[in-house]
Amino acid sequence: MTTFQNYEYKRPDLNAVGESIDKLLTQFNDADSAETQVAIIDEINKVRNHLDTAMNLAYIRASIDTNDEFYSKERDFLDENGGEVVQIESKYYKALANSKFKDELREKYGDQLFDLAELFVKQYDDSIKELLNKENKISSEYSKLVASAEIEFNGETYTFAQMGQFLESDDRDTRKAAKLAVESYRADLIDQYDEIYDRLVKVRHQIAVKLGFDNFIELGYVRMRRVDYTPDMVKKYRDQIHKHVVPVAESLYKAQMKRNGWDSIKPYDEPVVFLSGNEKPKDDGKTILENGRKMYKELSPETDEFYQFMMDRELFDAEAKKGKEAGGYCTFIHDYNSPFIFSNFNGTDHDITVLTHEAGHAFQVYRSQNLLPDYLWPTHESCEIHSMSMEFFTYKWMDLFFNNANKFKYKHIGDGIKFLPYGVAVDEFQHIVYANPEMTPEERRAEWSKLEKKYLPHKDHDGIESLESGAFWHRQGHIFSMPFYYIDYTLAQVCAFQFFKRSTEDFEAAWKDYLHICDIGGSLPFNKIVESAHLRSPFQEGTLEDTMTFLEDYLDEMDTSNF
Repeated sequence: MTTFQNYEYKRPDLNAVGESIDKLLTQFNDADSAETQVAIIDEINKVRNHLDTAMNLAYIRASIDTNDEFYSKERDFLDENGGEVVQIESKYYKALANSKFKDELREKYGDQLFDLAELFVKQYDDSIKELLNKENKISSEYSKLVASAEIEFNGETYTFAQMGQFLESDDRDTRKAAKLAVESYRADLIDQYDEIYDRLVKVRHQIAVKLGFDNFIELGYVRMRRVDYTPDMVKKYRDQIHKHVVPVAESLYKAQMKRNGWDSIKPYDEPVVFLSGNEKPKDDGKTILENGRKMYKELSPETDEFYQFMMDRELFDAEAKKGKEAGGYCTFIHDYNSPFIFSNFNGTDHDITVLTHEAGHAFQVYRSQNLLPDYLWPTHESCEIHSMSMEFFTYKWMDLFFNNANKFKYKHIGDGIKFLPYGVAVDEFQHIVYANPEMTPEERRAEWSKLEKKYLPHKDHDGIESLESGAFWHRQGHIFSMPFYYIDYTLAQVCAFQFFKRSTEDFEAAWKDYLHICDIGGSLPFNKIVESAHLRSPFQEGTLEDTMTFLEDYLDEMDTSNF
């Protein structure tokens, strides 16, 4: 059996790929039937999948070890030639959009492929190819800056991920010292973060104007492949979060203060829901992954097959280590039909949520791997339904990972509620920034401070420079690398909460609907996937209010006496 370490990487010859696609597209345009075009699409997708395999292998291996000179150079090469890849994709989508047999192809593949094709055509023109390469390169500067962190603490040096164990320590003095060490490190880099982001905002605005947009906001939505909702709908959704979720989140913070005897929540206290300490995994990273076998075997035959595949082929890189990029992600390696999960276990409850979260992504893509590559993944907000809902579907097995599973669940649900206001603050911030691309870094940070007061009024920065200056958003990598990809998490969280509610009422029916939306992959846009899952759209009036009522009642009924 071939494991991940033996998956073969070879730098793609982009000229050869382009020539191959051009030849196939000529045949496509000259085809005299829809059947012939379907056969050619199959050949084009083989070429696309092979290119995507190389790109993903380089990305994964460079993120596992940013000090690996070979893969660092390969990733730089692919970043610097990202415009060529987009150009290749653009030619394919243009051909689809202009097919003589579009009606027949729509009948076979569905409307979503052609809606996506039309969006892609809007987001690319040969005149922006070099600007795209520039954008990719600047974005990688941010990732490398974060990954290179060496924070001195207690005589040792740590990455941001590794500092998590100290930031959630049961000992308040340790938490405070760790927070001050992290924020002191960030404060020294404020100008660098600001300068990188300033260049990203300006190059993105330049790209948008070249493509005929007024600013990057509309182009950002096009890039995110948003077919069935608009900035205006998102604004109304943010207003609903402000109205129905912020008060619930604030009540959770107030309960935390009362429970722990605090007058306010300092930055180093915010992660600690209980003075007795947050529930931590009872085992190390290797055991956590092994316990996942039992959990997914018992959840369903489908998850059992999937998880055994992942473990047998060593498709996890889970534990934090020096030189490893921060964060977590799941991707797919086409030529090996393999999802891959990257994370940074650090001894906190996040180790379990990142496992179930990324496994949700991996399970979905494992189930939909035989669809068109365009349907392998749904659009981002729909992808996150699978990941966030998996966090709740696995609740029955949390005793495998924690000594007090209910204590974990209480915090996990509360964290989800408290995340929603933060998520929409990140989204509103980006709308402000890209509507006003000439803002100075200081003005951007001032806008963030205003949004904190609106959506996160509990915050007390305790005089810490990097936080008082409005630079908290610097740690949110999505703002730098995936503009407008953050509201997606909140939309999906609302859907996941609904799956959680349904799982408490009829687990089998809820799981059946979850399995269905994994199987259809990205063949439908967001609101239609939500409908297919028998959930209510987060944009629908009343969804947020009803969801919060259920969650408040659920938390109120939990016995917290042994927390």
